[in-house]
This record gives sequence, C-alpha cells and structure tokens, in this order.
Amino acid sequence: MLKSRIKTLFLAASVTLLAASLIAFPQQSFDASIRGLNMWWEIVFPSLLPFFIVSEMLIGFGVVRFIGVLLEPLMRPLFRVPGVGGFVWAMGMASGFPAGAKLTARMRQEGQLTKIEAERLVSFTNSSNPLFIFGAVSVGFFYNVQLGVILALAHYLGNISVGLIMRFYGRNEENTTKEKEKEKNLSIRDAFAALHRTRLKDNRPIGKLLGDAVMSSIQTLLMIGGFIILFSVINKLLFHLHITAFLAEFLEILLMMLGMTDMLSLPFISGLFEITLGSQMTSQIQESTLMHQAVITSFILAFSGFSVQAQVASILAQTDIRFQPFFFARIIHGFFAAFYAFILWKPVYVRFFEDGQPSNALPVMEYLTSEGSRLAEAHNMLITVGPLITIGSLLVYVWLLGNRILKEK
Repeated sequence: MLKSRIKTLFLAASVTLLAASLIAFPQQSFDASIRGLNMWWEIVFPSLLPFFIVSEMLIGFGVVRFIGVLLEPLMRPLFRVPGVGGFVWAMGMASGFPAGAKLTARMRQEGQLTKIEAERLVSFTNSSNPLFIFGAVSVGFFYNVQLGVILALAHYLGNISVGLIMRFYGRNEENTTKEKEKEKNLSIRDAFAALHRTRLKDNRPIGKLLGDAVMSSIQTLLMIGGFIILFSVINKLLFHLHITAFLAEFLEILLMMLGMTDMLSLPFISGLFEITLGSQMTSQIQESTLMHQAVITSFILAFSGFSVQAQVASILAQTDIRFQPFFFARIIHGFFAAFYAFILWKPVYVRFFEDGQPSNALPVMEYLTSEGSRLAEAHNMLITVGPLITIGSLLVYVWLLGNRILKEK
C-alpha cells in the first residue's frame, strides 16, 4: 500500500513539474516540439509506413507463417523462438524502432508466439535501421560515412549477442507452464500448407485487408509521433532545469576512469532520453577522440532512449508481454554495442578507414562503405520528400476513416 502511494505521489509530482516547466519555458518547449515534429514527419513516418503496411499484408496472406515454418530449424536452436521470429528480426532491422515490438505484439495476438517467446523475441528485434545509422548519424552528425561501418557492426552484433543471452530467459517458467514441442522435420510442402490455412482463416477481401493495414499502421505511427514530440520537449526542459547537468556530474568520474573526457557525460545523459539529440551532441565534442565518440554513440543507439522505450511499452501494453525483459535487454545491448565498437576500432576502422580512403580495404569493407554512402543519399532524399508522403498518407487515412464512420451509420 505504501509503495502504491509513493508511486502515486511521484507520478503526480512529475506531471505537475512538467506542466510548470511548460509554463516557465514556453519558447524552448515550442522549439523542441517543432524539432520532434520535423523528425517524425520527415523521417520516421515515411520510412516506417511502407514496412508496417507490407508487414500487415504479409501476416494476413499467410506469408509470415510460411517463412516461419522454413526458419524454424534456424531460430529455434539459436534463440529458442519460433521461425516467425526470423521475419520479425529482419523487418525490425530493415525498418528500425519500434517495428520489432509492433510485429512481436502482432505475432502474440495471432497466437504464433507464447508469452515467454514473445518476451525473448522483442528483446533483440528492435534496432536502429541502416538508413538512420549511416544517413543521420554517420554522415549527418559526424560527416564520416566510414564510421557507419563500425556503428552498424557494433549495433547488430550486439543485437545478436542479446538474442543469444535471452534464449536462457524464462526457462523455468516455460517448463512449468508448457512442455517444449519436439522438433519436426518440416518441408516446403508443410510451409505452403501453413500459408494456405492462414489465408483461409483470415478470409478478408484484399481491399479490406489493405484498408485495415493502412489504418492500423497510421494509428501506430501517430502514437509514435506523439511520443517523439513529448520526449523532445521533456529532454529540452530537463536541460533548462539543469537536471541533465546534475545527472551528468555523477557520470563524469566514471568516464574519466575509463580514459574518456568528462565532456561526454552530458551527451550521454541526453542520449538516454532521446537517441538523435544524444548522438548529435556526442559528435560535437571536439575534446574527445573519434573512438570514444563511437563507443558512446554505440551505447546510445543500442539503449534506444526512453523515447523509443516508451513507444515499445505502449505497444506491448496491448498484449500480455512484459516490458521489464525488454528494458533489461536494452541495457545489455548498450554495453555489448559499446564493447564491440571498442574492440573493432583498430582491426576495422584504423586498418581500413583511418586515412579516409578504403583503398586497402577488403571487398566487403568497400561494399559496406559504398552502401553506406547510398543510404546517406537516401536519407537526404527522404528529408526532402518525406513531408509530402506523410501529408498524403494522412489524407488517405482521413478518407478511409470517414468512409468507415459513414458505413457504420
């Protein structure tokens, strides 16, 4: 009872402080809100919408079930999740936050995952997409496309490491609730049969399926936009209230013990709340070496920031999937990514990219660098056409919503 009252007082005090801060810093709050809005409608909405719509249609047509049957022999031994986890992992990596959480929740609602399997899966299928790592961070903030190779390797290797660790999560609970099904040798024929059964079970016309996919995807993106704007404002207010600087003082000692400049403490704390601002501030610290900046940025990208975590928590709240394992996995991912960035720095970046010309690089390094440059160009183009895509999609959403309301009447 006492714990519940303390929680009530804390939440009430936090909201009251937020409201008072909005009144005390109206211009700063407005500027932060505009910054969050621009990020959402230029980058987040147009980059995530196609993936969300296509994913919903793949689920409806049974393609995900088909892929799941084929990937079962890979995903089950490695990560102790069903084969559909491979689809969620790939889509989460390609589209970025919080696609992995949305698809995991969808799979749980479809009954294709148990509660424990869903908590394992969501822990390692949420990641930054290559477009953001190369386009926004490496080129946009650091003006160094080769740095994106290190950041991407550290980020995705960290994700795999988290998945391998989380495979041991919930073993006791799983054993007491449900015995593991014995592995079966599944064929292409079984996969096609599963696809057909899923399509017949859904039984929605193509037009209805497409409309539902658009409606569901845009509703999720509107929620994501709200969180991005809210945490952009919160981060700015914490800075003006000197709370960020206060928290950074405790981190300065640890950073100095690790041989880093204490100037990185403020960007690190900011990055715990919002990854874009934290990464940008890290890139502006001239007193730090590039390697230390890469380590801090890798941790920030892997931890995801409280903004993304709030989005994930809102999505998971629609199911019985618990948020705590996801939060724990983000901390582990942060340390893994920072560690990989550190150990890969000399053998990868210093050896192949130190002079800025990957002339002595292995073919795979040349490929990664060239692909990173293309992703940076795509990111810049997305900033230009993104608002048009967002406005057009919202108009379609309003039209679909209006039609459904009229039909219900």
